[in-house]
Amino acid sequence: MSNTIVANDLRKRYGDVNAVDGVSLTVEAGEFFGILGPNGAGKTTTLEIIEGLRQADAGEISVFGQSPWPRNPALLPRMGVQLQASAFFERLTAREQLRTFGSLYGVPGRKADEMLEVVGLSDKADTQVEKLSGGQAQRLSIACALVHEPELVFLDEPTAALDPQARRNLWDVLRAINTDGRTVVLTTHYMDEAEVLCDRVAIMDHGRILRSGAPAALVRGLEAAARVSVASGVMNADEARTLPGADEVTDDEVSLTISTRDAPKVVAALAERGALEGVQIKGATLEDVFLDLTGREYRA
Repeated sequence: MSNTIVANDLRKRYGDVNAVDGVSLTVEAGEFFGILGPNGAGKTTTLEIIEGLRQADAGEISVFGQSPWPRNPALLPRMGVQLQASAFFERLTAREQLRTFGSLYGVPGRKADEMLEVVGLSDKADTQVEKLSGGQAQRLSIACALVHEPELVFLDEPTAALDPQARRNLWDVLRAINTDGRTVVLTTHYMDEAEVLCDRVAIMDHGRILRSGAPAALVRGLEAAARVSVASGVMNADEARTLPGADEVTDDEVSLTISTRDAPKVVAALAERGALEGVQIKGATLEDVFLDLTGREYRA
């Protein structure tokens, strides 16, 4: 597969802050690529450099084999950008908004209208954007980024501040975008979102990429303990601590949870004692990898 994006040693500084400090990455054609990181990690600045919205202080960036900076008119029709905060024209309906964005790329009105169906907003076509819910406005923002059928789509925290149902519905839209053959680059704070959607992710902090790879591979590489839980009361905590393979044991009077690096041995021991009621086994997740790399301290 060919590389759609190649970034090498990108750097961007604001005063004493290294917003982007030597970022190198590649994104293959047709890939769903995620950039993860806490607030202030440099995700948005990195994305803006790749999009050609901001000039890097140093480093090289290539999109479809061309430099996006200075603003490259040849690249603009091939890219779709959904920013963290999207601004719409006041008092226009969803259909009018989308047709206006489409007209900038010479997209016929009827073709633009079809995008409303793609993002599930056909029934809101005549609704003014001010009256759309948060999730509906986000879907309209994505529709505006897709109206000219770009090959490469950038999504900067597209599900931020959405309720769980709206997030899940938007995931379906994003999967469809990628399945249709488009390359997608996503920034997000939600680890479950990245695990579900992304082929590969890069975890950033303090302007640097700390680790990258397929989510499942990053989780396996952590070698974190698994958690085996059974219903509280089937065994007391002291007895659980004597089980072969048990490391730590907690009991919150709902579940007895055993932390272990040998889950099969623990489960076998529980089975011998007839203590498998409500058994659940949970391994490490991408969130564990994220916290292991970036720490657990609060970020403003």
